[in-house]
Amino acid sequence: MNWIDLRSDTITRPTATMLAAGTNVPVGDDVFGEDPSVNALQERLADELGFAAGLFVASGTQSNLLALIAHCERGDEYLVGSEAHTFKFEGGGAAVLGSIQPQPIPQSPDGTLPLDLVAKAVKPIGDPHFARSKLLALENTWGGRVLPRSYLAEARALAHSKGLAIHLDGARLFNAAVADGVHAREIARHFDSVSVCFSKGLGAPIGSMLLGDEALIAKARRWRKVVGGGWRQAGGLAAMANHALDHHVARLADDHRRARELADALRELPGFSVEGPHTCMVFVTPAAGRMPALDAHLAAQGIRVFPGGASKRLVLHLDIDDAGLQRAIAAFRSFPG
Repeated sequence: MNWIDLRSDTITRPTATMLAAGTNVPVGDDVFGEDPSVNALQERLADELGFAAGLFVASGTQSNLLALIAHCERGDEYLVGSEAHTFKFEGGGAAVLGSIQPQPIPQSPDGTLPLDLVAKAVKPIGDPHFARSKLLALENTWGGRVLPRSYLAEARALAHSKGLAIHLDGARLFNAAVADGVHAREIARHFDSVSVCFSKGLGAPIGSMLLGDEALIAKARRWRKVVGGGWRQAGGLAAMANHALDHHVARLADDHRRARELADALRELPGFSVEGPHTCMVFVTPAAGRMPALDAHLAAQGIRVFPGGASKRLVLHLDIDDAGLQRAIAAFRSFPG
């Protein structure tokens, strides 16, 4: 069956031109810092987003883990949203591998952390009863929601006033920038480190980038090796990520447009509650007790979603064109109310 896969933008497949871009490129041993294609990608994105250095890594989870370990020492803590990816969906890596304590902060519906709660959660300096507060971590986008840039400025000011660094899980940073109509640098400039993913909306098959100052990236590079993440001849992967930056950033607006069209169509149907769109994401909830029937119906129509749950997150991405969008809408329209 030719599936329309709405589960995530992580399932995108590299285009033919992207695959071609990854062949016949200069390579070397990146553990030794000798892969020219990797080095070029790191230098390019660091320059574009306003950082001194970058580190190409296998995944966003690895990039965030390296950032947390580089910012914090054993017995330190980071402040993070209670629904944030780094806290909830990354295997507890900071605690397991870094002996870093997470201090979760309840998130507002827009994804922001109330700054008064952040301020109250920072531990007294020098008191041996507490873990040492070292880092504030935010996520943009969060559930597709774009954090206001005015909020980012306030969060940075608070963090620095409390002696904290501030890190951004920017897995979908470019979605946020396109939705806001600004260069990604305008969002990244509020942070001491940023993680960016190439394998979500940008459509590369693998890879993320951690950006920061030279000391932080040097520390992260060592920890990348410790956790088994050292690349060898990774230049082909870097070239595909570079292709994504060249060709797949502006087109994120198409995903956002299709998400709006999907949300508008679903709102016309009886028996559904719709939230969004939030950039490339739409959240839909059927009437009580109807989720199993909806799952079965969508599967029969060739529409792939995560089964069960209280609601469905529907994600538009590179592999869904206008025809695919119309197939998805038609499947929901044919669901018996």
